Amino acid sequence: MMPFPKLHDQLVAKVVVGTMLLTWAVLVGLDVVMAMANEIDSIGDGNYGFFNAVAYIAHTVPRRAYMMFPFGAVVGALMGLGQLAASSELTALRALGLSRKRIGLSVALPVLLLTGLMMVNAETLAPWAQRNADMMKSSARSRDVIVAQYSGLWAREGDIFLNAQSGQEHDADAGGEGWLELNDVRLFEFNAEGRLESVAHARVAEHRDSGWVLRNVKRTYFEERSVTQTDVDEERWQSNLDAAALAANAGNLWRPRYLSSSQLRQGIDYRVRNQLDASEFEEHYWGRWFYPINVLALCLAAIPFAFGSLRSGGLGRRLFIGVVFGLGFYLLQTQVVKLAAVYKFDYRLAYLVPPTIMLVVSWVLFRRRSG
Repeated sequence: MMPFPKLHDQLVAKVVVGTMLLTWAVLVGLDVVMAMANEIDSIGDGNYGFFNAVAYIAHTVPRRAYMMFPFGAVVGALMGLGQLAASSELTALRALGLSRKRIGLSVALPVLLLTGLMMVNAETLAPWAQRNADMMKSSARSRDVIVAQYSGLWAREGDIFLNAQSGQEHDADAGGEGWLELNDVRLFEFNAEGRLESVAHARVAEHRDSGWVLRNVKRTYFEERSVTQTDVDEERWQSNLDAAALAANAGNLWRPRYLSSSQLRQGIDYRVRNQLDASEFEEHYWGRWFYPINVLALCLAAIPFAFGSLRSGGLGRRLFIGVVFGLGFYLLQTQVVKLAAVYKFDYRLAYLVPPTIMLVVSWVLFRRRSG
């Protein structure tokens, strides 16, 4: 046996990768167009103009490519095999003695190669570009609120400067009130001459309908010849700081699905140390590790629908069923992961079960249709 790849492997890979890249480009293009349409509503906020919006969307393309790749892979693989079937090339390959498993392997290997490139993208280019896009947008929309890459969220109100390392919005609680939560907050207060008067460090700052509440506050006062320090469990902060602008930029600062796996790991460790909810970070962290398994399971589970009796004229129907089957798997896994968040069971199990089921189903279908 000659080492891989052989001529028939190159033929299958060329057709499948070509249709996959075309499908992928169309999906990413549609996502970009819809994102640009949504971005039009933000044009005019502060100095945020049309060209700022275009630049923002352009920076998000690597992240969108990563998100759309599983869909492009499964649809492109099926369409590529459909193209080979329509030209009777699959029939010729079968006549040469190639099994369906062997043809499936010819599809799986280029899919894994592209998946590996997407994983590198998710750890390098995508988070870097997304971070720069968010910083650019935040700076253009608000003069008093900015996002710095390493020092977090910064905001100013009068002579007080606020710095927060992370933050998130919470949905309405039992009392019907939603709120903004900032974590690891520092408040720097200056006098009219520009001299630092006090520094306050709060583990959490919450903005509710009644105003700002600081929790676990350690405040240091700088007098002319002395320094004093106070510690309180809770403190009210009278401020008119725009909570809506902070919420938008806090979301940009630590949106877990836009972070690299190393940043997600750091976010999990930080929240565990400070007894904060880390479930959203864990969800996306383990999703990164199971990403290649998901893509492979999607493609392998749908490929058997491209085979069968090619003379029956039902190829289009089988391709449609295969696409629905593959996309249905993605929706199923999403629901299982959400259930893991609700019932607090291991995300690794939530990500492992659906692709395992799909791979078993794929194996059964291959065995039934082989020979």
